[in-house]
Amino acid sequence: MKVYGSRISYYTGKLEAYLRYKGIDYTPLPTPYAQAEMLKEKVGAVQMPIVDDDGTWMSDTTPIIEHLEGEHPENHVIPDDPVVAFIAYLIEDYGDEWLWRSAMYYRWWYSYDRMLASSTLTDEVARHLKAPRWMKRRMIVRRQVRHYVDRDGVTDATRGHIEQTYHNALAAMTAMLDNRPFLLGNAPSLADYGMMGPMFRHYGQDPTPQEIMRNTAPLVFEWVARMWRAQRPEQPQFCSEVPSDAAPLLKEICETHLVQLIANADAFAAGADRFDMTVQGCDYKDIAVSRYRVWCLEELRRRFAALSADHKAKVKALLPFEQAKILWADKIAAVSDYNRDNHLPFGPAINVFKDGLP
Repeated sequence: MKVYGSRISYYTGKLEAYLRYKGIDYTPLPTPYAQAEMLKEKVGAVQMPIVDDDGTWMSDTTPIIEHLEGEHPENHVIPDDPVVAFIAYLIEDYGDEWLWRSAMYYRWWYSYDRMLASSTLTDEVARHLKAPRWMKRRMIVRRQVRHYVDRDGVTDATRGHIEQTYHNALAAMTAMLDNRPFLLGNAPSLADYGMMGPMFRHYGQDPTPQEIMRNTAPLVFEWVARMWRAQRPEQPQFCSEVPSDAAPLLKEICETHLVQLIANADAFAAGADRFDMTVQGCDYKDIAVSRYRVWCLEELRRRFAALSADHKAKVKALLPFEQAKILWADKIAAVSDYNRDNHLPFGPAINVFKDGLP
């Protein structure tokens, strides 16, 4: 198996941690942007990571993990209890799609972080460009800031809230890891892998957020290393019910990520390219609409709809927040029309952002 990505990539780190835990052999390689047309032909979009498993091409880490769970059922990462499993999917989606903003903010807003990241990407994926190294670095910085900072609602007015959401995530994870080695048991679940995306290759490696993690949330810092160590417990076991110490994280997810999914879906249904939203009292302006995130909301709703009546009632009790009602509302106006044939992780994918490469 070849995993094309980057050693500082959000989703590549998430997938690599999973492969290491499952004992699936792979070779990490830089994404060959010089062969962008070939990659689009194979998986529909150029993004990280892209997997070539002996000629079978895959993209999008969540569907990749679900597929590999079927191929390698031992030491599974989806909790057995349907309610715990649903919450794992919800936490994973939050890690994948909400914490992305603050992770990209720390990397590209602060000069030292920006210098290190642009240097790495220049050497990894921009070798094919015929330009001086300093010019390639500048091109990468300009592009990343434009797509993942300026066009994602990051301004001087929102910076404080963006940083606070990182602190909130650290505090909520600490509350859970104070009682267990992993978020939902003594073995890593899908929730852990969702949070590994931002916490490892961004927060855990970029200088500014790493220092914050080390000093304010050493349990999370230790968890990152534990996740990468990939040691399997002798008797892997997930919680039989969602632990009470998950309440702060679930509240944070409802107040942030679900607000984003609702606003994005409403804007998509209206045919808009940009939208505004107010999250925990902070006003975000002019954010790019994402068709992919409409699909993320549809997937959460699909998973909730598949639960039994008893399990639905338990989920509702865990999420007693107005924003959570979108998960079980009769319908939503937006329709992504994506993956209707359930082809993922194979075949055409779409970028999370129209103009960007995650």
